[in-house]
Amino acid sequence: MRVTFYTLGCKLNQAETESLAGQFSRSGFQIVSPSDVADIYIANTCTVTHIADRKSRHWLRLARRRNPRALIIATGCYAQRSRQVLAPLADLIVDNEEKEHLLTLIQALSLEERGFGEGPTKQSQVPAVTMRTRSLIKIQDGCHGPCTYCIVPEVRPREYSLPSSQIIEEIKQKVALDYKEVVLTGTKVGTYKDAVLTSSEGLSADLKDLIQRILDVTGIERLRLSSLQPSEVSSKLLALWQDERLCRHFHLALQSGSQTVLQRMKRSYSLDQYQRTMNLIKDTIPEAAITTDIMVGFPGESDEEFEQSYSFCQQAGFANIHVFPFSPRPETTAAMMPKQIKDKVKQERNQRMLELSRSSRCRFCEQFLRQIMPVLWEQETRPGSGIYSGLTSNYIRVFAHCKKSLSNEITPVKLVEFDNQGIRGEIVNENPS
Repeated sequence: MRVTFYTLGCKLNQAETESLAGQFSRSGFQIVSPSDVADIYIANTCTVTHIADRKSRHWLRLARRRNPRALIIATGCYAQRSRQVLAPLADLIVDNEEKEHLLTLIQALSLEERGFGEGPTKQSQVPAVTMRTRSLIKIQDGCHGPCTYCIVPEVRPREYSLPSSQIIEEIKQKVALDYKEVVLTGTKVGTYKDAVLTSSEGLSADLKDLIQRILDVTGIERLRLSSLQPSEVSSKLLALWQDERLCRHFHLALQSGSQTVLQRMKRSYSLDQYQRTMNLIKDTIPEAAITTDIMVGFPGESDEEFEQSYSFCQQAGFANIHVFPFSPRPETTAAMMPKQIKDKVKQERNQRMLELSRSSRCRFCEQFLRQIMPVLWEQETRPGSGIYSGLTSNYIRVFAHCKKSLSNEITPVKLVEFDNQGIRGEIVNENPS
């Protein structure tokens, strides 16, 4: 039977989809592209913004048109929050708690008896599953944070960490499948605790202990973290980056560069804390990329507060800034705050921040021009073009031409020229002669 997945939102959602796809594939299902006709369509939804909600609804309707006889399933955070909205669009609604048991739920439906699997069989010419070079692995889930704008505590309310033994075993399996990079992800990765494993201090093993164990007992060539809070970064944690397998990339969500806006958001840090964390990272790992998220148009954000946020980001030297306008989420505190910002103002501020993001990325990349750096190559930008796209350890997108396939290889590359998409590179011959 043919099954396809459509994933919106965070790296945690992507990790969960990757895990589900593996389960289905091992059980004999054929994983096909979202653009193909399938027997089962699974949308792993996001509800962080109203745009994510809209994209989920659109894809579910599209799946129904593509194969009216298919089984349509909605899971993820939007399915958790608004079952009644998605019920007319999907045959099955599965919340986040039941997501990992989705295969069992589907198998219990006796699909063959219901006539599924007998629909159209025409497939596109695009391979359904392209080779992956990195694997997203979930280590933690759930959040009880007080952030006034965030819906996540409503849709992922149970905080828990996965056993380190399970994580280690999964990474070993990925290495055996020739994955070169693993990304550790979760709702709050920095809060990771293993109740079974203890640290050298006799405490529950934390993120630092987990990373050290992964480096000690697995053969993974690259290990990357998805996101951290400023308070979760310490000199002891950063000392682990002496091992070159740890990627020189830290994503620290800022949300606003205005202290008063941060207070209304009820973020768990001050601008001073954030700046100290950035300084600590840069002093310890000078070539590290620090990326961030910035929200514009939070309720009550004055022109002065926006300029404060813009100025902080301008001086911070971020490698990249993910910019998005405030989207009121039902029943969150921020949705009911006075002085909601007009859409036109949000759009103007969003555009200015996006322009700053582009110039910040350019400045960060340019400091590495003419250097030779290892790149993990993903795949050709277009089949037959001979132009491959990949990432450095510090998250610089690199493009290079090569006559032989570079997919899933790590090679030294000289960074030559910056363009809007990334840096053009030249493959370095590893043979000195």
